[in-house]
This record gives sequence, structure tokens and C-alpha cells, in this order.
Amino acid sequence: MKLEISYKEYEQMYKKASRNSATVHNCVKAFVIGGAICAVGQGLVTGYSLLGLSDKTSSTAATLTLILLSVTLTAFGLYDKLAKHAGAGTLVPVTGFANAVAAPAIEFKTEGLITGTAVKLFTIAGPVILFGVLSGVIYGAVYYIYSLF
Repeated sequence: MKLEISYKEYEQMYKKASRNSATVHNCVKAFVIGGAICAVGQGLVTGYSLLGLSDKTSSTAATLTLILLSVTLTAFGLYDKLAKHAGAGTLVPVTGFANAVAAPAIEFKTEGLITGTAVKLFTIAGPVILFGVLSGVIYGAVYYIYSLF
């Protein structure tokens, strides 16, 4: 059965079914929530520095704390609710990467430790890690060859 419909009819159906997105509003929310995540990170760095940690150690501790918070929020289903409003604001900081690793692992934990969690752990983040490492190796090789001349 073939559906005969004109372009004009299709366009009217499309306009009726699709809604306009609030691009500016979404961008502002992403900016504010992403900025808030980064501000929390900076607050953690400052707090760890006040506790006597070196700058490098404070930054590392803050990053690990943000990762722990992200995975915890993911486990309780709260990170997805935040991401629903923040959009890309939750993807850019390290918390987005932690969520990308934790979410599939948590989702498939009922399938078992090996066939569920371990298999799905890097479903989303795996390509990012692969191509990140691969581009680093290529850059390092080019840099090394360039330094020979």
C-alpha cells in the first residue's frame, strides 16, 4: 500500500507535528548549569588547597570528587534529570564523561558482572577513549619525527 501525499500536505503535517525548540533558552540553561558544575569544581580545588594540598594534588582531588559525585548521581538516577534541563552543560565537564561510563554499567548490572556491567562499561566512552589515545599516539609520533629534523 502506497501513501500518496503531496509535498504541501507533508509540509503541513510536519509543521503541525514538530515544535519549535527554545534554542536561546536551552543555551542559557546549558551555560548556567555547566558553569555551576565548573564553579563547584573550582570551589573544590580551593577547598582542597585550603586543607594544605598542593595545587596539582588539589586539582586531582577535585576531579576525582566530581567524578565520584557524577557516578553517585547517575546511580540514583539524578544525573539524567539534571541533564534533561542542562543539555550540553552536563556533557562538557568531566562529569559528563563519568556519567557516560557509569550509566551503561548501571543499566546492565542485572545481566551479571561480566556479561552486563563489564561488557557495557565502555559502550559509550570506549570510542572516546580509543580515538583519544590513538590521536595522542599519532600526535606523539609526528612530534617525535619533527623533533629529529
